[in-house]
Order: sequence, then structure tokens, then C-alpha cells
Amino acid sequence: MATIFDLNAQARQRSGSAAVRRLRKEGIIPAVIYGRKVEASNIKVDAKAFREMMGHSASDNVLVNLKVEGGKGDQLALVQKVQHDYLRGGILHVDFHAVDMNEEIHAQVTVEFAGECEGVRLGGLLEIHHHTVEVHCLPKDLPSSIVIDATALLVGSAVHVRDLPLPKGVRAHLDGDVIVALVAEPKVAEAPAPGAAPAAAAAPAKK
Repeated sequence: MATIFDLNAQARQRSGSAAVRRLRKEGIIPAVIYGRKVEASNIKVDAKAFREMMGHSASDNVLVNLKVEGGKGDQLALVQKVQHDYLRGGILHVDFHAVDMNEEIHAQVTVEFAGECEGVRLGGLLEIHHHTVEVHCLPKDLPSSIVIDATALLVGSAVHVRDLPLPKGVRAHLDGDVIVALVAEPKVAEAPAPGAAPAAAAAPAKK
């Protein structure tokens, strides 16, 4: 089940590109929080604290108990988007999506395969059609990942959405017949047709 992390935040008054650049130099990440029942507002969080929190999370879906200084109390939120600076390193901006503990959320959850697949051992190829699956559940029930035991999968076996080991209270958005992964037949080179002429030898290079 999902771990809920505590994270301190402050209201952010400064805006504009020059202001946010100064915040980043001070070790602060500019952020925003919004939601269906929450008015969008600018906040800021400590960069080191945020990186440590993300490093301790086993999932891309991170639930945060935002403690906004001077706010109206703690706010449960999902880390919706993290904008990275791929040239200089660091984090440019974070979007927090406010959620209610008693209302369902939807999120993409990573699908993982465990164990040595028997079909692959025999020469088949494990083809994964969906690396993530959208699920609907209460925040407290959000799984960090969906782990499938691939040990008994044979060549020709398929894993459908209905086969996923979803925790209680969690349901998939996709139809149950959708294939998540399958073990495909091993590919073999096509034999030449009977009576077909052999390929012509390459002509020697002219001197």
C-alpha cells in the first residue's frame, strides 16, 4: 500500500522567471498545488527534503501530506508532475494534485514481472504490451507497483488485465480482456521453398 510522506511547504509570493531562478539558487523548488476542491496556489518546498522523499519512495506515485506554513491545515496530495533540468541538473518545478482520503483517485501504476519465465527459458520472447496500468482506488490503497509472477508462463501464455493481482479496493481502468503481456513463439529463420534456386554467388570484383 502507498506510503504517505510528510513534507513542509510555504506559501510562495514571488513569481516570474527571475524570482523562481533566485528560489532555485537558494535551494528551494517552486511548486503549485491544485485540485477539484482546492483553489490553485503557489507554494515552495525545500529541494533537499523533496529529493530525499522521492529517493525513499518505491513508486512514481508519491502521496504527500503537505504541511503548508500559514495554511488551513495539512493537505493530502499526489506528486503529479516533476519538471527536471536535464542540462544543469536539479528540479525546476513540482505540481501537487490535492486529493481527498475518502475519494477515489486514478493513477498509472508500474507493472513488474518476477521470477524466471519458463516460456522464455524455452526460447520464447516475453512481450510487454502495457508497462503501466491505470487504476482507480482510495489514496490509502494505491499500490506502489503490480507484481506478476512470470515463473509458470509458457510459450503462448498471455496475461490479461483480469489476471492482474490487484489489492483489495483497487480496480483497473482497462477492460479485463486487454492483454498486458504474452510469451511469443520463438522466431525461426524461414527455410527456402522446395525447388527454389539457391542465391547467386556474388560476382568477383573487376580489377
